[in-house]
Amino acid sequence: MKRLPIAVALVLSPLTARGEDRLPTIPPSQYTAEQQQAASAFEAARRTPVFGPFEPLMHSPDVMTLARSMGDYLRYKPRIGTTLSELAILVVARHWTQDYEWYVHAPIAQKAGIKPEIIAAIRDGRRPEGMSADETLVYDFVSELQHNKAVSDATFARAEERFGKPGIVDLTAICGYYTLLAMELNTARYGLPKDGTPLPRLPQ
Repeated sequence: MKRLPIAVALVLSPLTARGEDRLPTIPPSQYTAEQQQAASAFEAARRTPVFGPFEPLMHSPDVMTLARSMGDYLRYKPRIGTTLSELAILVVARHWTQDYEWYVHAPIAQKAGIKPEIIAAIRDGRRPEGMSADETLVYDFVSELQHNKAVSDATFARAEERFGKPGIVDLTAICGYYTLLAMELNTARYGLPKDGTPLPRLPQ
């Protein structure tokens, strides 16, 4: 049998599968006992049924529960504060071109005090102007970690002076946690709500 060229094979491969065909949302009526337990724990902690990135994760309820537990701290109680954490989340969402993550967190970031023009610049892939010293530090730290897979000595020293070692651990964990969710959502091709607008696709 003649092998297809790689480019053609990719077009015809499961990569073209729709999101709902990959890791579809499991109706609660079809939950296993393990999934029911995980969903109940989720609702008790978050006061809402399973939603967003946790829906594809429900295919592995142990992972979903562990991710939710980590998110309970990083989303609501990080040592760098929730305003700067939302800025970090946006930089991660932009790096991974994760539409749903952006859809959820851009309004939260603005409500938390991040200026609309800073959010717009990140959305467009530009370095924002007019950031505060803390915002600049977080933007630099997260950008370096995402793009360079490392943080420079200079940026680390600034972050340690400002946030201390515990703050650095939390900021790095925020990057890792929201990268995990972005990867899961991108893998699942989790869709945007009807009122959502996809992020601009930037050159690789």
